[in-house]
Amino acid sequence: MKRPFISDDFMLRTTAARELYDQFARDEPILDFHNHLPPDEIAEDRSFANLFEIWLAGDHYKWRAMRANGIPENRITGKADPRDKFDAWAETVPHCLRNALYHWTHLELTRYFQFEKLFSTETADEVWELGRAKLARPEFSCRGLLNRSKVKALCTTDDPTDSLEHHQSIAADPSIEARVYPTFRPDRALGVHDAEGFNRYADKLSDVSGLDCSRLKGFCDAIRSRHDFFHEMGGRISDHGLHHVYHAECSETKASAIFDKVRSGVSADEAASEAFGNFLMLFFAELDASRGWTKQLHIGAERNNNTRIFQTIGPDAGGDSMADIEHAAALGNYLDTLEQRGHLPKIILYNLNPADNYALATMLGNFQSGKEGEPPCRIQWGTAWWFADTKEGMEWQINAFSNTSLLSRFVGMLTDSRSFLSFTRHEYFRRILCNVIGQDMENGEIPRDMELAGNMVRRICFQNASEFFGLELP
Repeated sequence: MKRPFISDDFMLRTTAARELYDQFARDEPILDFHNHLPPDEIAEDRSFANLFEIWLAGDHYKWRAMRANGIPENRITGKADPRDKFDAWAETVPHCLRNALYHWTHLELTRYFQFEKLFSTETADEVWELGRAKLARPEFSCRGLLNRSKVKALCTTDDPTDSLEHHQSIAADPSIEARVYPTFRPDRALGVHDAEGFNRYADKLSDVSGLDCSRLKGFCDAIRSRHDFFHEMGGRISDHGLHHVYHAECSETKASAIFDKVRSGVSADEAASEAFGNFLMLFFAELDASRGWTKQLHIGAERNNNTRIFQTIGPDAGGDSMADIEHAAALGNYLDTLEQRGHLPKIILYNLNPADNYALATMLGNFQSGKEGEPPCRIQWGTAWWFADTKEGMEWQINAFSNTSLLSRFVGMLTDSRSFLSFTRHEYFRRILCNVIGQDMENGEIPRDMELAGNMVRRICFQNASEFFGLELP
């Protein structure tokens, strides 16, 4: 029988790598501490009619690849039939060789559908029918897929104004095995550059909190009350998607003046937006530190570059890229200010541009605590993100983390995904991790001690994250 592409030793080039993966990584459960899965679909236990719905409907990674392959937009995000859009992906996948999408596609087909052939137009009919048949089964509903993937807990991405009603429903349902927690993402609270949009947001925040947001104090009190509510719902993580780290100094008096002007209908200019952003980011960190939360910082995305795509499809549609910015000094100033104020929470930073890897990883190392009772590596560099979420990008991240900090304390992988099939990315990461460590063992660069190296691998896969975030797990 022909050897399948996704074989047992996929990505594992050495005997040591295979042993590490088989004995210490393969069977570890998943704590997916950052994703964009919709909690309403988990609450209602959505079932999917076909592979387009679960595989392509919201995946801008695939959309970019299809555009690069010359697929018309109508067959990507337009009004074409779902099967036609699926066929467009089948036409594209053979051209994805050496792109992580090729690996992810075949991992998902193999693990969830036991389809071991190569995906292309020649096998599209077979895959489509196989998908329809299996997705109709109860074990392929949202909850079923979480169970199949051995997900212990996942953290969704939620705005402070979100009601969290679906999280409440999930928490009240004992039949749901995985824990689902909200993550506090207040990005829209920074949007003073757009007075109209900001005022709509402040009014909504006032409505959900029951607090008057006509002045800055009330606005901050409302954010604090929502932070408290997220904590009551089990949330222990915040998240911020930033183009860059804000660095302009801003007193409360100055922030109040900016706020009042925007509430009067006048958008803030670039300097005022920068100052207000810094004021709020310091405030957000104070909230996280007071509750023992972890703050996630995603920095360096240049968003909505293509006006046509943004105006016709909207954000998160494949029009974003890496920013080319010097982040280190601003990050250092932010962290130092927080430490001096006694408001430095646990932090995980993800940078989009790998050119910043060593500058940012070494900056984070300046702010490890050394205080009794603090967790190891409380300020740490997150896994390879977005455009760096590839074999090469993960290897770069693992190597830089190893050289600048303690890899054995790393909290590991997440999906950052909107797909219930994306949990195979944890397997992908684990195989790459084991391959890197296994090659070091073969080279004699670390001891050939399976318990020593294997226990580190096991901790990175699950245990470190379980201990770091303080989430209640089943």
